[in-house]
Amino acid sequence: MEKLLEIYNQVNQFGKENGLKLTIVKSGKIIYEMEVLPKHLATPTTIHGGMLAAMMDGVIGVAALSLVAPEGRLVSTIEYKINYFKPAFIGDILTGKGRVDNAGKRIIHTSGEIYNQHKEIVAKAMGTFNAYPIEKSDVAKYL
Repeated sequence: MEKLLEIYNQVNQFGKENGLKLTIVKSGKIIYEMEVLPKHLATPTTIHGGMLAAMMDGVIGVAALSLVAPEGRLVSTIEYKINYFKPAFIGDILTGKGRVDNAGKRIIHTSGEIYNQHKEIVAKAMGTFNAYPIEKSDVAKYL
C-alpha cells in the first residue's frame, strides 16, 4: 500500500494542482481531503460541481485501485452517479470516504461520500470500475 500511495501521489498531477490529500485506510477503503480554494469556485463563494465530481471520482476510484494494485492492476472509470446534497464554500475542508462494495474478476463496484468539516454530507456517489493489468498503462514505468 505504501508503494501505491507513493506512485499515485507522484503521477496524479490533477490531485497535486488541486490540493487533494490521499490516505489509504486499508485495501478497498480510502480517505481523500481537500480545502476549497478560490480556484475551485463556480460563484464568488461556492465550489464548482465539477470539482466535487472530480474529487468524488478520486474517492471511489482510488478505493477500487487500493483493492487491485497489490495484484499489479489499475482501474478505469466505467461510470458513476453523483448526488449533491449541500454546497461547499470557500475555506471548507472536505473529506471524501470511499469503499469497495463488491468486486468481481474485472468489475468493481464502489460508493463514497464527501463531508464538510461540520460532518454534513455534501455529496454521495456510486461507481463502477474496470480493473486491468498495469502493463497496459504508462504508469508501469514508475514501478
